Amino acid sequence: MPDPAFFFDQGDYHNVRIHITDSLKAGRGLMVVTGTIGSGKTTLSQMIKADFANTLKLVWIAEPPANSMDLFLFLAQELGIQLSSSERTFVIRDIREALIQTLSDGTKCMIIIDESHLMSEDTFNGIRLLNNLEEGSDKLIQILLLGQEEIMDTINKPEMEPFKQRIAALEILGKLDAEGIQQYISHRMQIAGGHPDIFTQTGWKAISIAFKPSGTPRMINTLCDRTLQVAFDKQKQFIDAHDVYEATQKIGMVTDVFHYIVSLKSKQAEQPSEKEVPVEEPPAPVQQQTDVKPSVMTFKRNNVTQEQDSQTPLHIDLEKKQKALTGPLILLVISLLAFSGSIFFYCQQSESPELLMCIRDLLGV
Repeated sequence: MPDPAFFFDQGDYHNVRIHITDSLKAGRGLMVVTGTIGSGKTTLSQMIKADFANTLKLVWIAEPPANSMDLFLFLAQELGIQLSSSERTFVIRDIREALIQTLSDGTKCMIIIDESHLMSEDTFNGIRLLNNLEEGSDKLIQILLLGQEEIMDTINKPEMEPFKQRIAALEILGKLDAEGIQQYISHRMQIAGGHPDIFTQTGWKAISIAFKPSGTPRMINTLCDRTLQVAFDKQKQFIDAHDVYEATQKIGMVTDVFHYIVSLKSKQAEQPSEKEVPVEEPPAPVQQQTDVKPSVMTFKRNNVTQEQDSQTPLHIDLEKKQKALTGPLILLVISLLAFSGSIFFYCQQSESPELLMCIRDLLGV
């Protein structure tokens, strides 16, 4: 039997609990809670039972009776009634008298029938007759039917209209979405003394994908229990997507978790490995040699002039070339001077009145 301490008292579950509680306090009679398999209907009923433990006489039927007479006989036995007759009419009379006595003692009686979607139409009719038992304005018995969604197929039949009109509260438990699933798991882990931080980001994502678009508490419990076992066997402290995927395989659960893991690996392969890139330090100042004259930078207004070091390689190369040309230049100058002197001497000896005529005579022009 589910532990009411783990009841997820949030969202739709909280609302349904409040509505059922209000109906019980008001004595409205017939209530129906429906939902998919494993949606938490039985856990809800245990929570209701715990809420009214001191003021409620509970009759629990885990499997619906085959017919209305079996229902009446079972209820009579639970109430401790010694039947005066096995006839249907007298059985209902004895049940009514026992319920009046219970109510006068300050205790309400409630009958819960689980798996009520399996009831026959005759059993539904027996429920309707019990709901008609009243003392003044007070219902003598509160009836809570828990069933899967198929129960609505029976209730919505035209011939079931008298029963349908007597339903005081009809509640539907849906599935949990991704956010509700994480809240549900976190709630149960905290109640159990654990901490939801053991799930990594990929672990939570894998859980969400496993139940996409929604999930029921029973299947969530099953997968999480197996996932914790997988991680424990590996001696891991945290649960990731790989653990969730392995757990789904162990319970035969078909999901898209594997594709999620593949996509994670693809993204990691596409992204360059994250290595620490050293921050470039500004270059350290170069220490000047004591035997080398440093370059001098002179700033004057907006003009920049630079005085090159006289010992640079380019300057040394030019100096060598100049030395190599000095000799030939001197010879050339001497030759030109000698040639000019020769012309001057000739013109003096030839007594030519003009220099130009003398040069023409010399050249024979």
